[in-house]
Amino acid sequence: MLSASDQWFDEAYYQRYYFDKKTSVADPGHVQRLGDFVCSYLQFLRVPVRRVLDVGCGIGLWREALSKHFPNAQYNGLEYSEYLCQRYGWERGSVVNYRSAEPFDLVICQGVLPYLSAADLQTALHNLGTLCKGALYVEAVAREDYEQGTIDEDLTDPRLFRHRAALYRRGLSHGFIELGGGVWLSRKAEVPLFALECVGGF
Repeated sequence: MLSASDQWFDEAYYQRYYFDKKTSVADPGHVQRLGDFVCSYLQFLRVPVRRVLDVGCGIGLWREALSKHFPNAQYNGLEYSEYLCQRYGWERGSVVNYRSAEPFDLVICQGVLPYLSAADLQTALHNLGTLCKGALYVEAVAREDYEQGTIDEDLTDPRLFRHRAALYRRGLSHGFIELGGGVWLSRKAEVPLFALECVGGF
């Protein structure tokens, strides 16, 4: 099966999943709390954040939390949706093959990876390691989330791939150390960690 088509992410898609309160999965309050957690954790670990890449930034919900915690950081919104790029002025690109002359201190990748086929997912996970020199936040529903009834399938896009969590972890472990809560630290980052701060050890 192929990864998601760029034609999926049109105005109707964002009306369904972002703007219609009856069917929206985008909760600004949730993102604010999540952003507070991620940013506060990075500040606790003393991860310097000057440049941020928000992959699949959508309508830019992360920007407020980032500006609150890292007011001097440069925010870069990357989007696959031509509709959103025209509406909000984001840079158009894909997590699979996006390139940057300089890696970022913080990369956010929320709700993007399950739209990728297994082959594209592997490429994207490797690419995240190239794009990031500091911290990475990843949110992706896995097959186990469906099996355990963790998510509401009525509100979840049925076109998502149901990859196992282990597939994500294997792909990310080459370039990152898992810290929990969706936060990963680049193996290139010069940040000292205690063994128990790392999921599964170093």
